[in-house]
Amino acid sequence: MIAENADSARRHCPVAGGELAVRTSGAGPLLLLVPGGIGGADAFRALVKHLRADFTVITYDRRGHFASTDTTSGPVPVQLQADDALAVLDLVGGGPVSVFGTSAGALIGLDLVARYPDRVTTLVAHEPPAVQLMPDATGLLEATADQVRMARSGDLMGAVTRFADGIAGAALPDLPHLRLPHEADWFRLFDRELTEFFDYLPDLRALRRAHTEILPVAGEASRGRYHYQPAKILALELGLPFLEVPGAHLAPQRNPAKFAAALRDLLIDT
Repeated sequence: MIAENADSARRHCPVAGGELAVRTSGAGPLLLLVPGGIGGADAFRALVKHLRADFTVITYDRRGHFASTDTTSGPVPVQLQADDALAVLDLVGGGPVSVFGTSAGALIGLDLVARYPDRVTTLVAHEPPAVQLMPDATGLLEATADQVRMARSGDLMGAVTRFADGIAGAALPDLPHLRLPHEADWFRLFDRELTEFFDYLPDLRALRRAHTEILPVAGEASRGRYHYQPAKILALELGLPFLEVPGAHLAPQRNPAKFAAALRDLLIDT
């Protein structure tokens, strides 16, 4: 059994306009985990514990979040986030690797494969919010724009509450004076990233050409939520099987043992 902090290392990865905090842990084939949400590697802490016996797991804080820095201003395009992921792969070295991305991290993974397909052997894209693929996305995009306006006008808690209400298993408790942790990271998500993620349309032509094994997946407990449908549409557009995995949108954090087992099976079977 591996001790909690055994064989782990922290490194700094220079990128255009910033520096990323990168962690590696475990032994075996390289596996990059790309975070969604507010971009923190800590969201994968429990998942890594279940994966590092089989993989050398690479995690990082997205630019401007937590221990990573960003000196740029304005919107942060998905393409820039994918370039950051590529920089992490360059830092750790080795040949093509497996990538797991969840939520916005899945969009980053899709852009990474579309533009740098030779760097990724397998991509597991967990519930990518590629709402531009959905024929009925207008209401969702309008709701997202409202959340961005709320955050920028000072009602960050209201924006986060509405955002969480739409995600399976993520609703916040209805408690008075609930303090929002990581306020700066949440504000950055709404102010500079969320619109970029929801406006992003995966390059289907490039993804069809790629030799990367792409696995669009969604949680069985996410059925009926907006973040479930894009994975199904993506699979259909690419002529690939759509797969369900345990749990809901936050399963990598809240059901790490079951989710790690399912992810391990997906990666070993490809």
